[in-house]
Amino acid sequence: MPRLVVDRRFHGPPGSANGGYFAGRVAQLAGTLTGAAVPFQVTLRKPPPLETPLRVAPAGEGRVEIRHGDQLVAEAEPAALDVTPVPPVTFAEAETAAKGYAGFTAHPFPGCFTCGPERAAGDGLRIFPGPLGDRPDTTACPWVPDPSLSEDGRTVLPEFVWAALDCPGGWTVDLGGRPMVLGRMTAQVDTLPTVGDQCVVLGRLLGQEGRKAFSVTTLYDGAGRELARARAVWIMVDPARITG
Repeated sequence: MPRLVVDRRFHGPPGSANGGYFAGRVAQLAGTLTGAAVPFQVTLRKPPPLETPLRVAPAGEGRVEIRHGDQLVAEAEPAALDVTPVPPVTFAEAETAAKGYAGFTAHPFPGCFTCGPERAAGDGLRIFPGPLGDRPDTTACPWVPDPSLSEDGRTVLPEFVWAALDCPGGWTVDLGGRPMVLGRMTAQVDTLPTVGDQCVVLGRLLGQEGRKAFSVTTLYDGAGRELARARAVWIMVDPARITG
């Protein structure tokens, strides 16, 4: 059976993989093992460890499990993704929204691969989702993929699209004052972005229930064409319990 190892570069909280990146890797492995071309729902059961071989195994009925020893870390299963795309904005409007990114002043995981302000260009994605003035439940941010996200120097790898679709949904709530991590994500990538394109990522809050928040995200290319979309469940956590 294949093994999944996450490089330390792709962490979210210290000592744990970035949720969107990890979910994207799991979805790809699930598609390869099961032969299914449908979207996969990936549920994170425990913080995914870094630099650690994780066992990937089919679990019946299209399901795939990711295990570290006897511990279930994540599971993937085919799922429908019936979500309304977040209406697009221009790259310039996304740049303006990003100036209001709350993570610049209060961030529970400032080294996060996707949205950490401590990550340098070419290391993290540096996706900084800020609120849209006329849509308080929606975040927007610019994203220009760099060459490190591609194998051929042109096409961005799918796991980085999942990572880009991750945090803009989380920042539709106050993550600085109420730290949350990704609990479940379902994504559909129709077209992979290209390196250097002026992409826009948007997130919209669907609602909150107790310790959970629900969001949708959408990725657009520089011409305003939809490339990918996702639905996510976020879970409020104590940062001290998931950092290493």
